[in-house]
Amino acid sequence: MDRIIEKKKWPPNKILAVLGIMVFMLLVVYLIFFRDNGSKIYVDKDRVTISTVKEELFQEFIPVDGIVFPKTTIYIDAIMGGNVQELYVEDGAILQKGDKILKLVNTSLELSYMEQETRIFEAINNLQNSKIALEQNKFVRQKEIVSLRQEIELATAGFNRMKQLYSDSLISTQEFEDHERAYRYSRKQLEISIELQRLDSISASRRYGQIDISMERLFQNLNLLKESLGNLYVKAPADGKLSSFNIEVGQTANAGEHLGQIDIPDDFKLRANIDERYISRVSLGQEAEFDFEGRSYLLTIHKIYTDVNAGSFQVDLFFTDSYPEHIKRGQTLQLKLKFSGITNAITVKRGGFFQHTGGNWIFVVDPTESFATKRPIRINRQNTLSYEVVEGLEPGEKVITSSYESFGTKDKVVFK
Repeated sequence: MDRIIEKKKWPPNKILAVLGIMVFMLLVVYLIFFRDNGSKIYVDKDRVTISTVKEELFQEFIPVDGIVFPKTTIYIDAIMGGNVQELYVEDGAILQKGDKILKLVNTSLELSYMEQETRIFEAINNLQNSKIALEQNKFVRQKEIVSLRQEIELATAGFNRMKQLYSDSLISTQEFEDHERAYRYSRKQLEISIELQRLDSISASRRYGQIDISMERLFQNLNLLKESLGNLYVKAPADGKLSSFNIEVGQTANAGEHLGQIDIPDDFKLRANIDERYISRVSLGQEAEFDFEGRSYLLTIHKIYTDVNAGSFQVDLFFTDSYPEHIKRGQTLQLKLKFSGITNAITVKRGGFFQHTGGNWIFVVDPTESFATKRPIRINRQNTLSYEVVEGLEPGEKVITSSYESFGTKDKVVFK
């Protein structure tokens, strides 16, 4: 008897076909939605620098080189021009104020001085002669008045006698009147001479004052001439050390020419060049610090030179307290110029990545440490050790801080 055989609904071939279709669809979905489509580069992990993001104390500063200068420098210039005749000291000499440094010779100046000195002495002699003439005139007036007083005495005695004779009718009226007129004439002459003496005395007093003022000015001019001639001797303007002095005998020094300088000892400052990008962030009183022989020294900006040369400007910094004992003029010291106080911040170590990304993104290492991917970040302040990160990173994360130059435009770094 025949038996009915039921046909299987899912034969093996059909099942395999369905499974194949499902696998294919899953592969398509994976390729479309789940596959990493970003470009990647494979690198040896030992050839990149991986740093850990930290939360730590941070201070913004930049390194600058400061050159040691004397805090106070007095320049020595040639007041008068001339040829160097003699040198009394050498560069580096320790001088006291007024010590001779060199002697100049200027023949034309010396001849001019002699001519002016002669004219001044002639003018002084003329004024002195005028003063003597005034004195002589005073005595002439006095002698004249003495003589007139004597004549008045004689005339008075004679007039009194004539008056008595006239009252006794022993002389005529005409004779008496003649004697009376002579007597009055003599008295009038005395009055006029006394008035002239008074006026001469007032005039002489004024003239004395004018002569004295003129003579004083002439003597001042004479002293100025002597001082001018004395300027041919160049002397130390203050106590200190002579530096930048490179003058030779026979050399011509023009008036106003810089000959050297006096450095005041036991006091120093630093002069630093700063990149022009920071010119708006540098101010008077701003602090800087440097380490020397195991000790830190603090300085403040005392003067800012706003002229920009070769992309930088200069500042002078003074020590706020003491300065190192063994620093020397011309020595270069590295300073930390501070732009902020010390604060807590999320930081990442400085590295070559910044030159490629500008601080806008960084490769963050996956927790598996098998690859790293791009992530946008924002960097704010910086110093010589690290950058302050204000967005995009958390403490404990690891990032690639070495140069990205070999990565090109890849979005993912896979470690081999």
